[in-house]
Amino acid sequence: MTNPFRAHIRQSLANEALQIALDANAERRVHGRIAAFASLPDWKDRRNQAHAIRADVIEHLDRYLETFIFNARNNGITVHRAKDAAEAINIFTNIIRARHDAPVLIAKSKSMVSEELDLNRALESKGIRVVETDLGEYIVQLRGEKPAHIITPAVHLRRQEVGQLFHEKLSEPYTEDIPTLVNAARRVLREVFLTADIGVSGVNFGIADTGGICIVTNEGNGRMVTTLPPVHIALMGMERLVRNFDDLAIMLSLLPRSATGQKLSVYTQIIHQPLDGQQRHILLLDNGRTRLRSSPLKESLYCIRCGSCLNACPVFREIGGHAYVGKNGALSPYSGPIGSVISAGLFGSNFIPLAQASSLCGACKDACPVDIDLPKLLTRVRAGQSPLSTSPSSPHGLSTLSTIFLRIYGRVATHPKLFAISQRFAALGTRLVSPFSAMVRLPAFTGWGYSKDLPRFASKPFRAQFHRREVKTARKLEKIIRKTVESIPETPISNSRTEQFITELTAVGGHLTRTSANELTEKVIELLKSRDVNHIHLEPNVLDENALQQAGITVSHASNPATRVGVTKALCGVADTGSVLEADGEGGKIHASLLPELHIAVLHKSDILPSLIDALPLTRQKKSTVVITGPSRTGDIEMSLTIGVHGPSEVHVFLVDDSNSQ
Repeated sequence: MTNPFRAHIRQSLANEALQIALDANAERRVHGRIAAFASLPDWKDRRNQAHAIRADVIEHLDRYLETFIFNARNNGITVHRAKDAAEAINIFTNIIRARHDAPVLIAKSKSMVSEELDLNRALESKGIRVVETDLGEYIVQLRGEKPAHIITPAVHLRRQEVGQLFHEKLSEPYTEDIPTLVNAARRVLREVFLTADIGVSGVNFGIADTGGICIVTNEGNGRMVTTLPPVHIALMGMERLVRNFDDLAIMLSLLPRSATGQKLSVYTQIIHQPLDGQQRHILLLDNGRTRLRSSPLKESLYCIRCGSCLNACPVFREIGGHAYVGKNGALSPYSGPIGSVISAGLFGSNFIPLAQASSLCGACKDACPVDIDLPKLLTRVRAGQSPLSTSPSSPHGLSTLSTIFLRIYGRVATHPKLFAISQRFAALGTRLVSPFSAMVRLPAFTGWGYSKDLPRFASKPFRAQFHRREVKTARKLEKIIRKTVESIPETPISNSRTEQFITELTAVGGHLTRTSANELTEKVIELLKSRDVNHIHLEPNVLDENALQQAGITVSHASNPATRVGVTKALCGVADTGSVLEADGEGGKIHASLLPELHIAVLHKSDILPSLIDALPLTRQKKSTVVITGPSRTGDIEMSLTIGVHGPSEVHVFLVDDSNSQ
């Protein structure tokens, strides 16, 4: 009988285009993560703090859930709890039926919980149209596929395939130009956002002591689906809690760096209440999490879904997300090292063999921003310690021959003298066999030999070589470290909060204009005239409207998707990320920072704060807030950065000098 997992692995290894795509993804993601963490000197301390935070939340989950639910309901949000997928889908459809009888259109942002529920298929079977609005998710939906990566769903595809797909499905002229493809998706999906009956999103973090939710995105679709439709439903795994804003700040300093190599994602939303005239729901899903919490795999619930372990894993880099299938051929909702643990823990023995797709090299643990010991958890799955394991006394996912071999190895490896003798025999044996190992094929028994050559053992075992090389190696290592340290340039320290803000804003693609309060309106008019703009969406009491009218520029305080420029007053700036914080308020200001292609934010220098942890408390009394870090962007097609997806393609900050500034 063919093993579906191994069959998918062989297909992946033989797919040259996939191999190129996976290599490119791994290289860019890993290098991006390293560069991003270089700007966070205390990242190891933060990582330890994050681990402790997640450990405390999972240990006392019932208490924090009770607090979160109480506060969210007090905020006017309807909270539902679902014990499994069937109950979650039933709750979801009841929300829809309570408001809509006619055909329903759902605009959906990325959500791994929805993949876990197979929500799209369930809703479509009831005649409900669901449109994925994340660019990568939209692409794979058009292809009838599942996401290939937590962060980059279309990582397995090349631009030629996307171009052909859009030509066939959207009747777009064939092109391989990535910005043109992105703009085509923007045009189609803009209509979905504006006409959707219901918006659906995931949740990155729930904040227990405020009852708010945090959603992190780059393209702007997350903001669209939570802001424009009259009903918003947030899907949330019940474990995705932090205790307070201090915890959230720690997590947000680690999550985007690990996921996409950014100091902060473009849009970090904090939502506490429904907007005027809107219903907001949170659907909290268990679906095996309570059971997992009481098992030896409990630590897997610390995961914050950054995808970093996938990028670091040498096995994932070769086989990709679509190879992670169960014994029955079903695709696992979660892939990579963390997916191999979570899938076995939540969904049972069908996915236990996935834990064999690991070299246990520890790269996943090193990359994890919350320091989950994934190699340990993978070995526990292999040993049958997952909560739904049917036979905990024996390893799972191994052939009989492999099981016998590991038992013999275990006996030998626990006796030092016997192990030393076996090493000498192994060294002799591999020197005789390795020249012919390329011709050895044993996939039916162990899988070894299909994609690997049998390496030669060293002529002398490690212990025999160690003492002679120990001193020499130590001296060489010391010299390398000294040279490396000496070669690192000193990092210039910004002389003020303002200068740091400007530097960071520019680094993320934002534009800055310095001005005085008296010259503000005049300088904004100069920018508008240079773009041939004669109508803007303006937050009230920000600019001199008489001066604007005299310059031939009309003003609206209501949102209009056709308006090219939106002008708002930022609640504050964040110096260490170059971000501006926008809050809901009079004149549809949240829309003014989202719908137009160009967003102008007016920021007073005295309102620039050092870091996100200082800014987050300002969101507490607001219905909806967003930290904006540069223009909307995506890297979903061949990891090619493209500016301007669903949100503004330009962000201009007019920095107003005032007497209280630094």
